[in-house]
Amino acid sequence: MTAPVIAFLSDYGVGSEFVGVCHAVIARRCPPARVIDLTHSIPRHDVHAGAIVLRATLPYLPDAIILAVVDPGVGTSGAGGRRAVALRTVERHRLLVGPDNGLLTAVCERLGGVAEAVEVEHSDERLEPVSATFHGRDIFAPVAAALADGAALAELGEPLDPGGLRRLSMPVAVVGPEGLELHVLHQDTFGNLILDGQIDQLAELGLELGDGASVRCGGTLHHATVARTFAEVPSGGLLLYQDGLGMLALAVNRGSAAELLGAGPHDELLVLRG
Repeated sequence: MTAPVIAFLSDYGVGSEFVGVCHAVIARRCPPARVIDLTHSIPRHDVHAGAIVLRATLPYLPDAIILAVVDPGVGTSGAGGRRAVALRTVERHRLLVGPDNGLLTAVCERLGGVAEAVEVEHSDERLEPVSATFHGRDIFAPVAAALADGAALAELGEPLDPGGLRRLSMPVAVVGPEGLELHVLHQDTFGNLILDGQIDQLAELGLELGDGASVRCGGTLHHATVARTFAEVPSGGLLLYQDGLGMLALAVNRGSAAELLGAGPHDELLVLRG
């Protein structure tokens, strides 16, 4: 039989003991489970970045339970606070565990929405005593492990109305009268800027591979080249390209687009011809 898989994403940081402890909790509850660490380098508390990375990696995941913890609201459960939830999607019956702060619903929307939701704050699977600040260890990891071990979603908590789950307002790139209006979604470890536009939108501006473009950021224009690979521009050159996850991105060959443009997550950019 194939071992169950848990895909784990967080903002805990590379090498953090928090990651190892969550692995240990999973191993105790479901020893056969295999954990894939998608990333633990999401910028601290950046729920949008976590949702974007989850959504972008979804097509490459096996039939895995998704455990996602980017949780600035940890410890605020109760009236007006965020909830701890486990969800099942309409399509493909994906199972997700994490905070109800919009982190999970961006993925669910790619899979037809949420078919079933439960609040797991007081799940019988949780570890006792529950830390006020480490729900990844005490609630989310054991619930994900229980699902991996075959537990039914309905047995793990109290049912919720999927319509009441929190959703993120995600930016959308549009082609306007001036050019392609974009937003920085995420900055990777190389300083590349992942954008909310699609490569097809460059074609709407009449831009093709090899063409020059201008990128306006904070009132400054930067020359860029529409390229397929980094090597198609000189060292230090700025390029617009489609990254490995299919997103439109900005990079500097052997450098950092984030440093060159002075841009980061949520900043607005404008791409123009020439």
